[in-house]
Amino acid sequence: MLINCVAYQEGKKLADIPVEEISEYLARPGYFVWVSLRDPDPAELARMKDEFCLHELAVEDATRGNQRPKVEEYGDSLFAVLQTVELVGDEMTVGEVDVFVGPNYVLSSRRNASEGFLGVRARAEREPHLLAQGSAFVLYALMDAVVDRYFPVVDLLESELEKIEDRIFIRGSQRANIERLYELKSKVLMLRHSVMPLMEGVGRLYGGRVPALALDTQEYFRDVHDHLYRIAGTVDTIRDTISTAIQVNLSMVAIDESEVNKRLAAWAAIFAVFTAFAGLWGMNFKFMPELEWKYGYPVALASMFSVAGYLYWRFRKSGWL
Repeated sequence: MLINCVAYQEGKKLADIPVEEISEYLARPGYFVWVSLRDPDPAELARMKDEFCLHELAVEDATRGNQRPKVEEYGDSLFAVLQTVELVGDEMTVGEVDVFVGPNYVLSSRRNASEGFLGVRARAEREPHLLAQGSAFVLYALMDAVVDRYFPVVDLLESELEKIEDRIFIRGSQRANIERLYELKSKVLMLRHSVMPLMEGVGRLYGGRVPALALDTQEYFRDVHDHLYRIAGTVDTIRDTISTAIQVNLSMVAIDESEVNKRLAAWAAIFAVFTAFAGLWGMNFKFMPELEWKYGYPVALASMFSVAGYLYWRFRKSGWL
């Protein structure tokens, strides 16, 4: 679905134009065309391919979707794949933004992303001196918007981790904690898979051999790379903390099981006293206390309870009961 198709001249909005006139405006010197699509079908992308003369491999990747974040160079044009990450309630969704960048055009296509980029266009139009730099600045603005949306997700993940950590030492909550930690870990990995490849791709747009399109905007892409580096560091820290929390929870489970085993062993030892005495005096001998001695039975019971009481006291003192 077409969202916007706008022509610019020297950084200033000229007019909304129909798709059929894109190639005409591209042929005019000093003009720049910026088109935005949402959930395009193959026919729409094929039409844009003809208007912009896009590389067929880049169009094929955009048509298939579910691509790894990357920045690829095709002659004098670039093809960038960005992943949007949105956290709604307990569900994390990953969308995709494909950006085709040429000397005088930008074509962006987003899939499975509820939040659009109208704010990016409005920001760029408010700064015509920056928009006059052309397509490279628009690519930076789109990347910057995607990366900035990672920060609230990171904050939510950190808050969730803190809540789980507060419950780690609450008895009986270990199983629920481990389940929540594994769910959180999967979300962190999803975010990491969006950040790390993109950081590698953005690193190619400043310093060293830089595509001609990005020569005048290297400092902007370096800023995006710095943001990604910060996010990647925080994500790795969260992931390490989750692994540590899982180990602590497993240790707490083992400690609880050990406490149960000690209690069971203590009670088994106490009842073993009754079993031992009863097994000994329950044999059919003539001079057993219960058979031939007037006070044998109460003495036997007193002996059993005395020894059992002593064991209970000792186990209680040692912390087993």
